[in-house]
This record gives sequence, C-alpha cells and structure tokens, in this order.
Amino acid sequence: MAQRVLIMGAAGRDFHNFNVYFRTNPDYEVVAFTATQIPYIENRRYPAELAGARYPTGIPILGESELERLIADERIDTAVFSYSDVTYDHVMHVSARVMAAGANFMLLGPAQTMLSSTKPVVAICASRTGAGKSQTSRAVVRVLRELGQRVVSVRHPMPYGNLVAQAVQRFATLDDLVTHRVTIEEREEYEPHIVSGGVIYAGVDYERILRQAEAEADVVIWDGGNNDLPFFKPDLWVVVIDPHRADHGLRYFPSEVNLRLADVFVINKVETASFEQIERARELALQLNPDAVVIDAASPIFVEESATMRGKRVLVIEDGPTLTHGEMKFGAGWVAARRFGASEVIDPKPYAVGAIAETFAKYPETGPILPAMGYSDQQVADLEETIRCTPADVVLIATPIDLRRLITIDKPALRVGYELQEIGEPTLRQVLGDFLATKR
Repeated sequence: MAQRVLIMGAAGRDFHNFNVYFRTNPDYEVVAFTATQIPYIENRRYPAELAGARYPTGIPILGESELERLIADERIDTAVFSYSDVTYDHVMHVSARVMAAGANFMLLGPAQTMLSSTKPVVAICASRTGAGKSQTSRAVVRVLRELGQRVVSVRHPMPYGNLVAQAVQRFATLDDLVTHRVTIEEREEYEPHIVSGGVIYAGVDYERILRQAEAEADVVIWDGGNNDLPFFKPDLWVVVIDPHRADHGLRYFPSEVNLRLADVFVINKVETASFEQIERARELALQLNPDAVVIDAASPIFVEESATMRGKRVLVIEDGPTLTHGEMKFGAGWVAARRFGASEVIDPKPYAVGAIAETFAKYPETGPILPAMGYSDQQVADLEETIRCTPADVVLIATPIDLRRLITIDKPALRVGYELQEIGEPTLRQVLGDFLATKR
C-alpha cells in the first residue's frame, strides 16, 4: 500500500516538493498539507487542476497547529518537512512532534527536488533572509546583460492567492502586478526587475515556469527566497552571507546546504559590519566549502533629500519577512536614520493596530521598526493606520518598492535605496565572464 503522507510547508517549497516528487509517485498518497509562517494561507485546498489525476478533489491545506491530530486521524505514515528559514532546533522539535504522534519524519534533498534546464542557470541563494539576495540578483542580471545575454529571472514562489490562477505568472510590466493582484511582499521582489527592464516569472508549477522561461532566455536566474535551496539545478550557485549574522549559516535550515554547495560566496554589508564579523563569516563559510570563490561587497545606502530627517523623529519601515521570521532587529532604514541625523527612531509597537499589532505579538523580538506587512487588504489598511497613529515627523521607507504608490502616508516620506557594489576583486563581472566562457 502507498504510504500516507503529510507535507509541512509555507505555500512554496511544499507545493514544489509535491509537484516534482509525490504527484505521480504511486508509492505515496499525499493526504494533506500544513501551513505556517505566512498569514492567511491555510484552510484552503491545493486544487485538483494542479494536484493531478491521482487527486481529483485536490488536497486540503490546514494549520501546522493541527499536526498531531492530523497524523492520528488520517493515519499518516510520513510527514515531510518542506519549509525554510528556521533553526535546527525548530526542525528537530517538529520532528519530535511528528515521531511522538506516530509518523516518520522526512526531508527531501536538492538532488531529489531540483529541475534541470536546457539553458545555463545561475542561482542566487542566501544564508538567511535579509542577507541581500535581491540586490545581488539585480547585479547579476545587469552584468549578464552587459555581457550580451538575454536574461530571464524566476523567483522563489509566493502563491498566497488563487493557486490555479497563479500556476505560471510572467511579470514584464507594472500592469502585470495589478493583473495578478500581488501582495506587498510579491511586489517587493518583482517590481525592481520590471523597473530595470527585466522579465521575472513566479507561481506554483515550476516545471512549466522553467520551460516558458527557457524559451526567451540565454541564461535563467534563480532568484531565491529566504535561505531556501534552488528549485532549478544551478550551473553557478551564488550564496549571499550577512556578516551581522555570521553563524546563522550553521544554525538555520537549510542554510548550511547552500554554503556547502556554493560556487561563489558574496559577503555582503561589509560597510556596516565590523572587521571581526566579516572575517568570522569568511572563516565559517570557507571551513564548510574551501573551494568557493569569495566576493566582498557592500550595499551602500542612498536616501532622497536625506537632510529632511536631521533632528526629526523618524518612523522606519522595512521589508516584512526580514524582520519577522528573518529575525533582523534593524535594516537599511534604521542605519540611514542614524547616519543622517534623526533625533529618534520611533518604536511603532505601542501604536500598532489590527494585523500589525498581531504581527508584533507573534514576533516580539522585532526591533523598533515597522514591518511592511501586506498579505491581505486588511493588513495593508492596518499598516496605513499604524503609520498614521505613530507620532513621527518623517517616515523612512526602506522597502524594495515605494510604498507611497500603494498606501496613503500622512507624513513626509523618504525612500531608502541600496544596490550591490563589489569591493576589490574578484568581481561578479569576472566570475560571470569566466562562467559564460566555460558554458560556450
């Protein structure tokens, strides 16, 4: 008889693991998914249109809080852990819950879940959320274009809406973001590629996505999410490391797998980290993978009309996932506020309302920064109201997109920007030039 399987995820890796490993495998019957980390992604179904002929009614998606009940009631044989950006302690704690409830605990490796491409693939991954993948991906795309390549990017999934409609998504214009009704988190990842003239795909069915991307690309970029592994087999595997959290590559799953398999390390944020932090990051990474090429890089901060915040009380808004399950206490906005003379960074927690207050309650270690949560219309409304209630003179927007286009901000608001800049040699141009020469 087929093993009865429960896939534990967060609306991304879990669906991919199902599609490539379980969907047509007669040795397994997937009974349910569980969901965590991301709000509003449970109590729905993985649709029959995507689940395939063996699952004519689709597959239920329930909360991870129901794990033990599901294992007992559904006679689960094996639970498959399929999400990322969590501590090793968390993974083993979940495994203990699974085994105590009577099931096996399973992890799938990259060799079992990566798809092969007919085109060269450059993957950009990281040791943790917030390390600087986005600006690194943009820099890689820019260099490859300068080297005469047609480049198409594919982003790690964020399918938080209608899964059938989101199966294959292609974004080439800002209107496409409206058509696909993306969340703030999705917009933060897609919009910078579009603004720079690029094309980026995302969705649920990454076999179909890859084949469409290959048709219009000389090189495919895997633009990774948090610290997860690539869905496509890389020909060049780039891993970005945050020296402010140097040891996280050895404490968070699956960071260490990325580090051990990387061809290139990018040690980012060298302009804000100490020498000791930078060298610690280098030492730990090279202990795991001494053959990797190491690029030192900065992400210098630029603020429009920076003098406006001097002597002012500032509310800083940063990328949501980086502050929540990414566990960053501060980011580029906080650094900019201190650097350009703000008299105070106002902590928004006492003024948070609705879903934003719930986010702070769930992630109490978040620093004095407002996460740009926007997974639903209500969250967006609560974000806007929290900004209105916070007694700041200036709002500093350090998200990858300009929130002023999406919400009404009743205070003077400034944008923070940052792009990757390599320090010394080797550079991305040298590494990518050598890579293209070998592929030719």
